Amino acid sequence: MKTENKLAGTGLVAAIAASMCCITPLLALVAGAGGLASSLAWVATLRPWLIGLTLAVLAFAWYQKFRPQPQNDCNCEPDKPRFMQSKTFLTVVTAFALLMLTFPNYANVFYAAPERQTAPKVQEKPKAKTVAEFTITGMTCAACEGHVASEVNKLQGIVGLQVSYANSNAVVEFDKSKTSLEQVEKAIKATGYKVTETKIKK
Repeated sequence: MKTENKLAGTGLVAAIAASMCCITPLLALVAGAGGLASSLAWVATLRPWLIGLTLAVLAFAWYQKFRPQPQNDCNCEPDKPRFMQSKTFLTVVTAFALLMLTFPNYANVFYAAPERQTAPKVQEKPKAKTVAEFTITGMTCAACEGHVASEVNKLQGIVGLQVSYANSNAVVEFDKSKTSLEQVEKAIKATGYKVTETKIKK
């Protein structure tokens, strides 16, 4: 029984570690500590291995739970398993581990929809509209996109914004009379990710 608990614990830790690269940006946003966001981005390279470890360990824990137990010669009543040794506990651990493994797929639901992703509510045309593309390193999932979008949308004069971790970039359309290229870049860097290149598109 102790072995099963250790296996369940190992599986849970591996599952959480596999998604730390995407959990950290959310925690950083809540805590207001933007620089923490990219601190565990390196975990993304280990994610496939951690997922494999999680599934293998949990599968073995379930095998241990269902395999036939050796029979005792005595006619005494078997001890009733405690909650930590029960199938219910292993089910809870497995369900939580799966939620952690799939976290990058639904992480964006924890971010408020940016108000200025498309057109501004006030129907006034920007005086000097600029579109710039920022190449960003360190983003690994939708949570990273949400974190960058949240910081950039705090600036005045943002007209449009598209952030993509898959393309490692952010395309920002802004009113040059209200904000500057440097301010946008500073907002992105405040999340902890690095801006390696900036291109003015128009």
